[in-house]
Amino acid sequence: MWCPSVSLSVWANAWLAGSAAPDDVLDALSAWAPKHSVTAYDAAAAARTGLPWPDVIDAGVVSLLQTVRTAVRFGDRPSPGHSAIGVVLPIPGDVRGLRAGTRFQDDAIAAGEALIVYGPRSEAIGLIPEFEYDEVDDLDDDDRATEPCALAWTAYSLPANPTIEQMDLGEAEYSLKSAVRSAAEALGALQLGSAGGVDDPRGLVEQVLEANRHHRSPDNAPTRALQVLENAAHVDAIITVSAGLMPIGTQSSSEAQIASDALRPLESVVRSARMAAVNSILRSAWQG
Repeated sequence: MWCPSVSLSVWANAWLAGSAAPDDVLDALSAWAPKHSVTAYDAAAAARTGLPWPDVIDAGVVSLLQTVRTAVRFGDRPSPGHSAIGVVLPIPGDVRGLRAGTRFQDDAIAAGEALIVYGPRSEAIGLIPEFEYDEVDDLDDDDRATEPCALAWTAYSLPANPTIEQMDLGEAEYSLKSAVRSAAEALGALQLGSAGGVDDPRGLVEQVLEANRHHRSPDNAPTRALQVLENAAHVDAIITVSAGLMPIGTQSSSEAQIASDALRPLESVVRSARMAAVNSILRSAWQG
């Protein structure tokens, strides 16, 4: 479930709430790329964050934290049930938390992620990350490094503080468990384990999960939210592995339809469960 926007949001939010140190935020970001930069997309975003404008100059990772703090500028704690930062994980057809017709919405959908920093008088900003890679002209495509060399963040001014749908964590947990049972029955009938000569599909699932286990959560994260995230990650790994093992040309159209019908709603449930868990972590930093 981890992505740069989630890492920055949960750790920066905890830092603003006083339950994490700036170095904690920097450590979380370093897991994604060794270097980070931030620039303003428009003049209003620059005014709300203190970033340079109109001359666009990349500011480093420390300036990214200052950008978030400057954009918040609140004198009081967020109102009960809210946080200083929100996260959106949009896809085409599901753009909850985004205002239609804005460049921020288009770029957030392209990235599949974004975070929103709530400012005073509804002067919010949105931040979208983009990975950057070293270009080595004398190497073949297969030999090029796959590790990003930097992560560039762009700050957008938003017309108002967006309202992000707050799904109940218990409801998300129940929906996830129910969907898993239905999908497991449908996918089990396809006997995917023997597809493509793969003897241990569960081992592949574990490899997918292990790739993201180095990302940490703040101490304020509720145990139940972390469990929902773990369950959602497990289901997402199963979806990823199952899609890769699906035999081509050996299934009847009815079998293919069963698999498609099982996976499609499960992906939506996983996204909703992740959003509910992340929002729970964000809100928990300001409780007590």
